[in-house]
Amino acid sequence: MGEHRSAEEHLARVDSVMGRLIRDVGPCTLTPQPRRPLFESLVRAIAYQQLHAQAAESILRRLIALWPGQRFPSPEQLLAIPEGQLRATGLSRAKIAALRDLAEKTLDGTVPAKQVLARMDDQSVIERLTVVRGIGQWTVEMFLIFHLGRPDILPVTDFGVRNGFRIAYDLRKMPAPNRVRQHGERWKPYRTVAAWYLWRAVDRAKQDRNATADPRKKA
Repeated sequence: MGEHRSAEEHLARVDSVMGRLIRDVGPCTLTPQPRRPLFESLVRAIAYQQLHAQAAESILRRLIALWPGQRFPSPEQLLAIPEGQLRATGLSRAKIAALRDLAEKTLDGTVPAKQVLARMDDQSVIERLTVVRGIGQWTVEMFLIFHLGRPDILPVTDFGVRNGFRIAYDLRKMPAPNRVRQHGERWKPYRTVAAWYLWRAVDRAKQDRNATADPRKKA
């Protein structure tokens, strides 16, 4: 508790709108998972692309079930399994190609060990991992936030971040990524926590809509 207090205080001090959002939402509960193996983290990131979390988790459960008794497949195992079995899990052909390229580049050292990435700066990590097919900047930004725990990542192309910015700052239209980037300069060096609060702004808006739509609330 209070792990992100310095970030919250800084954001509230430099941005009154963000300060109000922090007061409404409460303390940041973002908790990275640094112990998860790099290969697994990136496989999960690819699986989640353009899918709702529930759908992605269902695919991942079916994928892992292809190796009974194992927590997660190795790069060698993923390369050895027939494409038909991978397709049966719900993975698209594009994602299968991306996962196989990830496995190959993990084995040949193009994707370094997680300990090596941990010593690299944010931009270097992005440049190193985006050579893998299917891994773009957004995917690496999610990895930097949720697995390496980097404090100053603002994924401006993320729909949730942009939508949260629109909601929090009461904009009529969806902001362009560059507008979010420029505004976010004031949030440094805690832009990761700012992104987390923008995601929560979207969650709160959904909750409010659901409460309004619930007929029991109209009685």
